[in-house]
Parts: sequence; structure tokens; C-alpha cells
Amino acid sequence: MSKTSSFIGLSALRDRVSDSMAIDMGSASTIIAVRGRGVVIDEPSVVAVDKLSGEVIAVGNEAQKMQGREARDVAVIAPLIDGVVADFERTRVMLDHFVQEARSGTSHFSRRAIMSVLSGVTQVEQRALLSAAEEARIGRVYMIEEGLAAAIGAGVAVDDLHASAVVDIGAGTTNIAVIVNGAIIASRAERIGSSDIDAAIRDRLRRHRGLTIGIPTAERLKLELSSAIEPKDPTRKMEVRGRDVQTGSPGAVNVSVAEVSAVTLPIIRRIADEVRSTLTELPAEVAGDIYDRGLILTGGGAQLEGLAQYLQKEVGLSVLIADDPRFAIVRGLSQMFDEPLLLRRVARTEPQPLFAAEITVFESWSDLDPTRR
Repeated sequence: MSKTSSFIGLSALRDRVSDSMAIDMGSASTIIAVRGRGVVIDEPSVVAVDKLSGEVIAVGNEAQKMQGREARDVAVIAPLIDGVVADFERTRVMLDHFVQEARSGTSHFSRRAIMSVLSGVTQVEQRALLSAAEEARIGRVYMIEEGLAAAIGAGVAVDDLHASAVVDIGAGTTNIAVIVNGAIIASRAERIGSSDIDAAIRDRLRRHRGLTIGIPTAERLKLELSSAIEPKDPTRKMEVRGRDVQTGSPGAVNVSVAEVSAVTLPIIRRIADEVRSTLTELPAEVAGDIYDRGLILTGGGAQLEGLAQYLQKEVGLSVLIADDPRFAIVRGLSQMFDEPLLLRRVARTEPQPLFAAEITVFESWSDLDPTRR
């Protein structure tokens, strides 16, 4: 076979292989960026399941549309809880769906992916994520700690010899990490996040107002009324509808900013306590760097009104919210593709190829194609 025909054959194979993917799969949402295309998936990490057959009938946005209004034989569930796999089979189906959606054209295989993983995650929990990615037909999977990815995505230089501190507040977890020279020197992951505010709002309304509301309604209340500091207008209210606890009939109540803030404060106070605990364990020189630089907030929870001001007061450091904080982790993961030596150094596991023969073909193809070197 001539070199020309060999290259044509490899070019045809290339059309069936999608680019490298950065995957931030969290308790509330899954964000996937494809190298050269940017963010292509940003959907809720939920699936709708047929209770009788156990089959997944909808994923992501389509499943979320059913939440709170499911048919009696359908349940909408989150297969990841507190950032780890709680239901492997549904996680596998969900990730496979998102990866397929992220692929372009006729491609049915991905050369590699970088996935975020919690600091302190167990080997069993990490292996569950890795297995789900492998079954989505991804060749090589690298696992990177969320704190490092968030720091890089927030603009921390990988070769910076001075320390930076990042607090990533997700739906189910809060990651606190201190980074020096592209490495984590201290970290803490606590299973508390912005979804705890949703749960606290639902609990308060059920106990004190006699109204049961759904998860989507609680989230709307959080986004509209929740504040980490004294609200400018504590009398501002929002009407919500649900089911009366005593009669079981439809009902509605007006909820004030003050009510929502009252259940928000205990949760963000716990986050502040975890930040303080992490900082007190730092070496003196590192602590000096953090005193000069302050904290960087990332994650969807960073957008909570007044949170930066609250942490600044409680911790005694300046606090900066990263640009587009929800996307900091996936940005950092994407940038790792341009730092292969760092990627090898900080990956939690040695990446394992799913199909060794196919990976060999791809590596040979990379050698032939000068644009991939």
C-alpha cells in the first residue's frame, strides 16, 4: 500500500474520531468542552427512569423538564451524589449520552479525555467514574483533582512559584485547594454545596409554612432571594406554589428574602469554617502568599449574592470571583491538553487505553499528521 493511500485511510479514520474532551461531571450539571470547539455540553446531571423496566428514558435537559411533574411510573434521579457515583449504571448511561452528543459528525470514539475528580475521593469512587468513561468509548482517561483544574481555569499560572488558594463551591461539594508550581500542596473536600441551600429552603417551608415544594422551585427561590449578607430589601417576597402539608391540596405562600437568607447562613458558615481550617494548616511562607493574594472563588456556588463579601469578612482575606466561575474547572481541564508534562505529573491515575489496538493506530496517525504533533 502506498504512503498516499495509507494517509487517506488514516484521514478517513480521523473523521470517525472526535477530538479530546474535558469533562466536568458534577452532582448538579455536566459540562463538556471539546478541544478546538469549546463548551458543547452544559446540562443537568439527571436522568428519567422507567420504574417498571429500570430503563433510562431521558437524560439531562429532557429529564429535568419532567422533574416534579413525573408520570407515576417515572422517576427523575441524580445518579451522582456529593460529586461521586451513587448509581453506576445510570451514571454510565448519562455520561455515554453526553459524550455522544459532544462528538461531531460520524465520530464514534474519542482519543482521550480529562475528567475532574474530588480531592480525597476513594479509589472505589474514582474507579467508578473511570469505568463509566471507558464504557463511553473514550480511549485514554486522565483524572485531575478539581482544585487544580479550578485554579488553572481561574487564571493561576502552572509555573507560578507563589501559592494561590481556590475555593470551588459546587452543588454537592466544596473543594478548597492551595496550589504552588502546578501542584496541590493542601486540599480539603467537604460534601456541602449550593444544593444544601435548596434542601434547607424546602425543609423550612415544609416545617414552618406548611407547604411542600419541589426541587426546581427551591432552586428558583435560592437564585432569586438568597444572600450571604444583609439583604438590601429584607421585605422583598416571591410567591411559590406547592402542596399543603395538612390538606394535601394545592397551595401557595409568599416567601421573603429574610426567610431564605436565614437558612442560607448556616451553610455558608460551614464553608467559611472549612476554609479557615485549611488555611491554618499551611506552612508560613505559603500562608504569607495567601495573605497577599487572597482567595479565588469558582463553581456555580460562587455566584451566590454577597458570598465574596461574607468570606472576606469571616476569613480576613481579599476574595475574588473568577470569570465565569461555573466553567473554571472545565477551562482548566481543557488547558491541560497544552501542558502534557504537567498532565502526566498530576494525573491521579496512569491513563488506561480501552482498546489498545485502536490507541496504537491513533498514535501512528498522530505521527503521520504534522498538525497533530
